[in-house]
Amino acid sequence: MLTLALLGPAIAQTAQAQTTVEFWHSFGDAKRTGWIQARADEFNKANPGVKVVPTYKGSYNDSLQATILAARQGKPPALVQIFEVGSQLALDSGVFQPVSGIKNVDFSDYIKPVINYYTVNGKVNSLPFNSSSPVLYYNKDLMKKAGLDPSKPPTTFDGLLSACKKIEAAKLGVTCFGMSLNGWFVEQWMAEQGATLLNNDNGRKGRATATNLDSPAAKKIFSFFKTLQDNKYYTYTGKLEDWDGSDAIFTNQKVVFHITSTADIGNNGEAAKKAGFQMGIGVLPIVSGTKRNGVVIGGASVWIPKGIPKPQAEGALDFALYMTNTKNMADWHKLTGYYPVRQSSIDLLRKQGWFTQTPLQLVAFNQLTQTIPSPATAGGLNGAAIQTRKIIEEGVQKVLSGSSVDAALKEAKTRADAALAEYNANFK
Repeated sequence: MLTLALLGPAIAQTAQAQTTVEFWHSFGDAKRTGWIQARADEFNKANPGVKVVPTYKGSYNDSLQATILAARQGKPPALVQIFEVGSQLALDSGVFQPVSGIKNVDFSDYIKPVINYYTVNGKVNSLPFNSSSPVLYYNKDLMKKAGLDPSKPPTTFDGLLSACKKIEAAKLGVTCFGMSLNGWFVEQWMAEQGATLLNNDNGRKGRATATNLDSPAAKKIFSFFKTLQDNKYYTYTGKLEDWDGSDAIFTNQKVVFHITSTADIGNNGEAAKKAGFQMGIGVLPIVSGTKRNGVVIGGASVWIPKGIPKPQAEGALDFALYMTNTKNMADWHKLTGYYPVRQSSIDLLRKQGWFTQTPLQLVAFNQLTQTIPSPATAGGLNGAAIQTRKIIEEGVQKVLSGSSVDAALKEAKTRADAALAEYNANFK
């Protein structure tokens, strides 16, 4: 029989390995899941006292709801990936703790517009992980055929409409512009005008109680869609939030211009090569005559539930910091197209010559890093965000179907404000 003395090191190692960090995420594809698992394996090897176990838990909304339920049952994961518009829901659930309160962390290296989204009342609630923003995609070959200069893509609504006029006149047999009908873009265009989508400084000064869909900024956005529709310059699949379908319209060369996430630069670039055309990337076109304020970050961050043992919370934060360190975020960006969230990662990519190899990404990075911090570009905190985004999309859809801008906005505001009031009634 072996003595405890002889088993000492083995027992110590086993005891150390008892801190398990379950990481629930929403990436179901092999490429991104494999990357996360590889980082967990590296971390576990270097930290034998902690075992990170990544698990796919379905969609962003599914994983958030599963975490809240698990927390109320006293069995939460130690780390969970939550989409950006779920931030108010996560805060209101009361089941998460600010990562800035777990231990001292220097957040200064995280890109300012990114970390700002997840900072509320001076507390960093979660660590940015996969971040993105919208940019303009364009078909250089079709631009040339229409007599347009591919080195000068449109940067404003009027510029885009002017390009559309030339494309129509060239009779190329394509539509000028296509994009997914998504409320995210409306929020972006509000922010670019320095306007908040919600009152109370986008829900950051106090709980948002109403939308600003009756503002001049919102009217300019809806009027843009009306002009596109009146001139037959716009097309989409007819479905709301059809990212893949809208990408397919662009990569199948049915439109010249397209707006979608920076995270799709790699996939759309590959599809463009297969289709035999040159793809370009430009900044998000904005309302003409307004100052460019910048974009609101999209994507997701990682949160840590409260009520878990301190070693588990610290292990979760240590892994989140490892997963988002300088090198890993640079590699993550190369693999997926998501922003690498750290300034030092951008510097590393520059040293590696990455932007020389992939100049399209530089446009996206510059657009993000030049964003002016404000309540508008910090993004709206809205517990009814999923509902209000759909309401906004249905409002735009009404304009595309012939409704007046004023009528569509009035109905959208009434419905969105009612959704906010219903949500907020739970927190009186």
